[in-house]
Amino acid sequence: MTDALLDAVRRYADAHAETGSQHMTPIRGFTVIRETVPNMIRHSIMQPLVCLVLQGRKQVNMGAQSFEFGAGDSLLITADIPTVSQITKASVDTPYLSLAVDLDPGMIADLRLQMGSQGETEAGPVRIVPTRDEVADAAHRIMKLLDRPEAVPVLHEQLLRELHYWLLMGRHGSAIRRLGWAEGHEARIARAVAVIRARYDETLPVDGLADVAGMSPSSFHSHFKAITSLSPLQFQKQLRLIEARRLMLAEGSSASHAAYAVGYESVPQFTREYARMFGLPPARDKAAAQERAETAA
Repeated sequence: MTDALLDAVRRYADAHAETGSQHMTPIRGFTVIRETVPNMIRHSIMQPLVCLVLQGRKQVNMGAQSFEFGAGDSLLITADIPTVSQITKASVDTPYLSLAVDLDPGMIADLRLQMGSQGETEAGPVRIVPTRDEVADAAHRIMKLLDRPEAVPVLHEQLLRELHYWLLMGRHGSAIRRLGWAEGHEARIARAVAVIRARYDETLPVDGLADVAGMSPSSFHSHFKAITSLSPLQFQKQLRLIEARRLMLAEGSSASHAAYAVGYESVPQFTREYARMFGLPPARDKAAAQERAETAA
């Protein structure tokens, strides 16, 4: 079934190749990814998702941990966490192809109630697991649905629900189940993370974020770092720097404009923190990215 899914994803990616490497399908949270060359290192703060790799290879680092995976593997992320990633194997003839599916806490909560209690496993927020046949089969039927646009609004919800069910029945289902527990630590921290993501360019007092999570400030700080690997301030800082880099590389903004746009009041401070995170100061990083793009062209 993975081969059938690969063919469906390849056809969809080829048909939308002119729109870039990431193709947001009409189904929310269902994204096809295609890369024809190994790409540069990318910094991001990931949201809970499962990524089914169908062709090529990728490496993801989270702190001191490194994960490398390829065709037939699934990357499972169960928290909002900072990652450094790079596609390591891709070519024009054999592009990197994957399918990313956002995990839906509401759907998980509903399934959790129907499925009853299951065994609990403890592990970090990032896992590499073999793609189950049932998961690939459900994903394949969703891809086939995209060929029938009139059927998407009627049928996509039940197919996504089935895909979530098979993920919950898998080896690391208990980690996914916790996303559907509204009063669990993961869900509470997720509420605060949503505020930080929406208002990353503002000054956000930790006490206010703790109130959003329904925790005391000390408990909030402890659980936030345990789940995301960062303090709330560090999390916001990384969001700011990632967005500033996007403004510079994708939209051509100057370093000073990007700094002020994401909430920095001091350009020298922005420059220091940018270089610390990305390895080069803003102007040199932008020039290097332009040189890479010209070389690739």
